[in-house]
Amino acid sequence: MILLGFLACLAGLASADPIRIATYNTELGRKGPGLLLRAILAGDDPQVEAVAAVIAHAHPDILLLQGIDYDLRGHTLTALAEGLARHGIDYPHRFAGLPNAGLPIAGTDPPQFHSFGRFAGSGGMAILSRFPIEAEEARDFSEMRWRGQAWTVPPDMAHPDQRLSTMGHWDVPVRLPTGVLHLLAFHATPPVFDSPQDENGLRNGNEIAFWQHYLDGDYGPAPERFVILGDFNNDPELGEGVKPPLRALLADTRLRDPTPNTPTVDWSGLGLPPMRVSYVLPDKSTRVTGSGTVWPPPDDPLLQTVNSASRHRLVWADIVLPPPTQENLSKPAKQRVRFLDPHRANR
Repeated sequence: MILLGFLACLAGLASADPIRIATYNTELGRKGPGLLLRAILAGDDPQVEAVAAVIAHAHPDILLLQGIDYDLRGHTLTALAEGLARHGIDYPHRFAGLPNAGLPIAGTDPPQFHSFGRFAGSGGMAILSRFPIEAEEARDFSEMRWRGQAWTVPPDMAHPDQRLSTMGHWDVPVRLPTGVLHLLAFHATPPVFDSPQDENGLRNGNEIAFWQHYLDGDYGPAPERFVILGDFNNDPELGEGVKPPLRALLADTRLRDPTPNTPTVDWSGLGLPPMRVSYVLPDKSTRVTGSGTVWPPPDDPLLQTVNSASRHRLVWADIVLPPPTQENLSKPAKQRVRFLDPHRANR
């Protein structure tokens, strides 16, 4: 009877409903603090309404947002969640932190900044979830110094105290019915608009490479169940950017890539082809039952809404977590790049 009960329990876990995980660069950031909150509260901002419609269409259970201005008390994120509730999707659990964008480096004169941003809190990240977020267990690596990591070689122009993360690197646990899932979230810098030293290209590659070091246990025990997600701002084949760190991550045997070669951004206004820059990469133990991007065909009326919302597309994956095990996922990956100098790497 005990064995039958155990088997029934396993069967129930195996048939658990999939959880939809998504990432979306909304590009909602405004030119000054409080302006996005005002636009959301007004209820008539076309871009805000378009973003809400896209999210409601995809209906993710857990959503990582980029391009959301941060405020200390979370008023902007709360207002957005309340607006989404009017579209029929409820996110009672939320998480956000101060991004490095627009944040001055202490003691610099004239002022230098950890990363570009119109103001402190500009265009940050946030998580919306149907399931409880264990915020007290979250790990925030946003303050780690670029020069403080043994595996990075920043350009000479980088300030000694400059942080590696453009926005942030987070490990945020979410408690699902089948166990805890760790969201490994970040938004990397665009690898363009920089000096001949390729500062942004180097930084983008280092931001991506961080996750392999994290999974290797270089920053403490690696999580057992996880998904790496966010706007990587890099395509494995097209456009600018140092490619080996991204290719190594995509080839890492600890991960699944549910949407290979799928474009996620429309930069045609810049004269560029569609590229893949946003990713949802679950760990190998999860079962992926579906995945995609919200990019309707030309004859679909939804396309106008999608285009009005953002140049970026919402990317999603439906996953089912297996029962928790004691498997150690901190083993070194078979394919790994210790990213140092782009001039010694094949772009």
